[in-house]
Amino acid sequence: MSRKTKLYLSAALFMSVLVTDQIIKFLVKTGMHLGQHIEITPWFHLAFVENNGMAFGWELIGGKLFLTLFRLVAVSFIGWFIYKEIGRRRPFGYIVCLTLIMAGAAGNIIDCLFYGLIFNDPPYPYTAQLVPWGMGYGDFLFGRVVDMFYFPLVEWDMPSWVPFYGGEHCIFFSPVFNFADAAISCGIVALILFYHKQTTASLSNEAS
Repeated sequence: MSRKTKLYLSAALFMSVLVTDQIIKFLVKTGMHLGQHIEITPWFHLAFVENNGMAFGWELIGGKLFLTLFRLVAVSFIGWFIYKEIGRRRPFGYIVCLTLIMAGAAGNIIDCLFYGLIFNDPPYPYTAQLVPWGMGYGDFLFGRVVDMFYFPLVEWDMPSWVPFYGGEHCIFFSPVFNFADAAISCGIVALILFYHKQTTASLSNEAS
């Protein structure tokens, strides 16, 4: 596969993930009220939540502004890195993994950059609406990330004799996430499983 073809396919994949992620988020944000929970199957739910933190709603480290700026720098670096790796004729599967990570990160960045400017923050049980630019619930860089996918695959009650957690109701898998988070996770897992040596060698070359 030629370098130009890899560039075009990587760009197409990036845009496909980004557009799909934003369409899903728009439909959820304008079609469900915050906190609404819809059971599709016993193991797959739609649960509309918003967060200021990392992927899967994990807690914020270093503050909202720091996280958003860090994401911008990270996406810029990954984009530059992908371009360099394509020039080095790396396997296309490796490029796909990196592109998934970059596209997922970019999808969540869009929420942070613009959602506070273009969406209102209605009270329960109303759904969000688009508003004139700058009239939304937050400032530039301070939008909230929209999550919706919830997979309570297994639930159980912890035995009472277990220290600290005895008697608690446990759920696997409990985090609520979005399409962008899924793209990041798939890219990282595939890199670890199939391209860990390639990744280590490439990063070592850049460091040297």
